[in-house]
Amino acid sequence: MNDIDTLVIIPTYNEKENINKITDAVLETSPHVDILFVDDNSPDGTGDLADALSSTFERVHVLHRTSKDGLGRAYIAGFKWALERNYQFVMEMDCDFSHDPKAIPTFRDKILEGQDLVIGSRYCGGIRVLNWPMSRLLLSRGAAVYVHIITGMPVSDPTGGFKCFRRELLESYDFDQVKANGYGFQIEMTHKAWMKGYRIGEVPIVFEDRQEGTSKMSGNIVYEALWVVWALTIRNGFRRKPKTIR
Repeated sequence: MNDIDTLVIIPTYNEKENINKITDAVLETSPHVDILFVDDNSPDGTGDLADALSSTFERVHVLHRTSKDGLGRAYIAGFKWALERNYQFVMEMDCDFSHDPKAIPTFRDKILEGQDLVIGSRYCGGIRVLNWPMSRLLLSRGAAVYVHIITGMPVSDPTGGFKCFRRELLESYDFDQVKANGYGFQIEMTHKAWMKGYRIGEVPIVFEDRQEGTSKMSGNIVYEALWVVWALTIRNGFRRKPKTIR
């Protein structure tokens, strides 16, 4: 019997320093998970390394895209790939070890308890961020407060990218209507789930800034997150809570 029910989607762009190590770390966490690397045609050869890993490990898969098209588009491609197969739980995760693979079973357990979306929170019950400058921490915390004030969404870390979706929730999205692509993508996906009345839980995580490779953070990502909050609020008629809870 195949016990694999969870897909961990890991977008990659120039992650050759991390991809082998993250594969070993994720596969060691649980017998229930597969990995899907979504590579945006990395010029450093990350895609070739991913193919080699897929040839070595039955539980590793690769989806190649032709160009660097943003984090949100990479995840949506991965979601569609997962829904074409029999995965019941689908996770988002970074390749750079800022998300600790050892936490993966905690997300799956939380979903099995009845949540539809589980978010790994850096700020639930305190601040657990390592190796960030104060400016970056203030930006992240300020964004969380901003999102809560404008939308009313009761999530402590709305820009967090370590999360797990139940299959039924992913099936409810119209991916063609998801507009954001960076941190705004994380906000939009969570907000849509919340507005539909799906059950959202948070688990505390420790977030450590990348040790290898280069950060993909940019000013455009921050700007997008600012406008997407208002776009979501206006689109929902300034409603600040779900109509029903599923």
